[in-house]
Amino acid sequence: MEKKKQSAVGVLLGYAGNYKGLTFLGLFLSAVSMILGMLPYICIWLVVRDLIAVAPNWKEATDIAGYGWLAFFFAVGGIAVYFAALMCTHLAAFRTASNIRKKGMAHLMKAPLGFFDSNASGLLRNRLDGAATDTETLLAHNLADIVGTAAMFVMMLVLMFVFDWRMGLSCLLAAIISIIAMFSMMGGKNAGLMAEYQAALDTMSKAGTEYVRGIPVVKVFQQTVYSFKAFKQAIEDYSEKAEHYQADVCKVPQAVNLTFTEGAFIFLVPAVLLLAPSALDGDFAGFVTNFAFYAVFSAIVSTALAKIMFAASGMMLAQTALGRIDQVMSAPVLTTASSPETPEGNGIEFKDVSFTYEGSESPALSHVSFKAEPGQTVALVGPSGGGKTTAASLIPRFWDVSDGSVLVGGVDVKKIDPHVLMERIAFVFQNNRLFKTTVLENVRAARPDASEAEVMEALRAAQCMDIIDKLPEGIHTKIGTEGTYLSGGEQQRISLARAILKDAPIVVLDEATAFADPENEALIQKAFTTLTKGRTVIMIAHRLSTVVNADKIIVLNNGQVEEVGTHSELLNNKGLYDRMWNDYNKAAQWKLGGNV
Repeated sequence: MEKKKQSAVGVLLGYAGNYKGLTFLGLFLSAVSMILGMLPYICIWLVVRDLIAVAPNWKEATDIAGYGWLAFFFAVGGIAVYFAALMCTHLAAFRTASNIRKKGMAHLMKAPLGFFDSNASGLLRNRLDGAATDTETLLAHNLADIVGTAAMFVMMLVLMFVFDWRMGLSCLLAAIISIIAMFSMMGGKNAGLMAEYQAALDTMSKAGTEYVRGIPVVKVFQQTVYSFKAFKQAIEDYSEKAEHYQADVCKVPQAVNLTFTEGAFIFLVPAVLLLAPSALDGDFAGFVTNFAFYAVFSAIVSTALAKIMFAASGMMLAQTALGRIDQVMSAPVLTTASSPETPEGNGIEFKDVSFTYEGSESPALSHVSFKAEPGQTVALVGPSGGGKTTAASLIPRFWDVSDGSVLVGGVDVKKIDPHVLMERIAFVFQNNRLFKTTVLENVRAARPDASEAEVMEALRAAQCMDIIDKLPEGIHTKIGTEGTYLSGGEQQRISLARAILKDAPIVVLDEATAFADPENEALIQKAFTTLTKGRTVIMIAHRLSTVVNADKIIVLNNGQVEEVGTHSELLNNKGLYDRMWNDYNKAAQWKLGGNV
């Protein structure tokens, strides 16, 4: 609650750390530079005053050279001080953006792995990296301009009323109209439009990432971008919001703003015409001098107001950026027990487990209970959406249960140190990703301190030697670069080598042969013999032929345990598993019929 009460600037400065003082120094120097930048106009006024006072004997104006040099030094000094101010604010801004990225990444490292399934990498990157970049603009430029412009306005107000308050007021009128126009664009009911615009941008970024990843599907099935309705809709929504803000909200106010700020001099003309008759009877020379000053000074108004507009826009953008950063910082954190317990053994037990995904109305798992004794192979089967992958993901705490408990070695996984838990479990997913580095480093990711000999042993056990033999540099060949690519089945075997090298006592297999061709599937099945030997195995399977020899089969349907038993026991039950087995055999024996 405390952070919500802070302004955007206050929150950002909280990320600045030791560089906060540098930000304040930059803001102070910016104010000084603006004041120095105003002083040459006073020097110009003094020059005009002296020239008019001695006209037409210009030689008698002996001080104008001094005023000229003063104006020059003030102008150069203002530029130098402003440069120093921007150096300070830029250094602080870059460090702040860096700290935001570091803290964001540190926080995401504590998030459960399941969080990344529902938050696409493109969306997270846009939220964190893009938002951090937006804050750089505010801290490096906009904030300095706000403070500098505020100092300029104070100086302007003083100067406007020092020489002739009536002419000063006419110049100020343009500024008042401009501020009202800017508020109508960025304040009131329009204040939330920037957040809507950024939300549409996030959605488009996420949909764009998904579309790019789906390009192979587009090519294979000869589809067009319009078949990706989500991406098309995201583009249209973004375009609609951008067009609405530009055409409906900003068009008229911005036209008014530019008209009056760029033409501030026009307000000075009627004031001069009204004051001229009385000036003829009085100090006409002083009147002309003042008019010359305000005529030159009116040009500053547009510059100052333009800075305010861009600074206000930067504030809106930074406020929205902070909202996107908060979405990252509010990601759930994997809690760690204050006094972690060490599991004894490698058994797994689900005790009355229920789990509901965030935003879902119905539970993915409901009151699920089963045991996997140490060294057993337990298969999770059932219709799609039955809860198989969800159940497996609760063991390594990709998510935490909503109710009940998951035990590993007799200890609730929530009470086990996350690092200890992850060390005890090896994973093989349907679609494993390899890093763009050597085969050696890809396998070593499971155990960075492993020797090259140990990596080779794991590769042999994973039936990978035919892959290594054909690579130009063997295990030192980089994957995914310079034309060295592996098939899906080959990548799966490299991933199996990684799991074998980890040598974890618990193995989770999520349909590891789903995308393998028959030759690779046979090799993967051989690798399974090494990987699963003497270990507790949780196997998710759609191909029922792979679970025939499992010690126990759990049939999940609609998030509940419908049947438990061995393959033969479940066939004798004549229940869901028996029907699935018959359907599987019919599909396996199906052939294309008809006359040829």
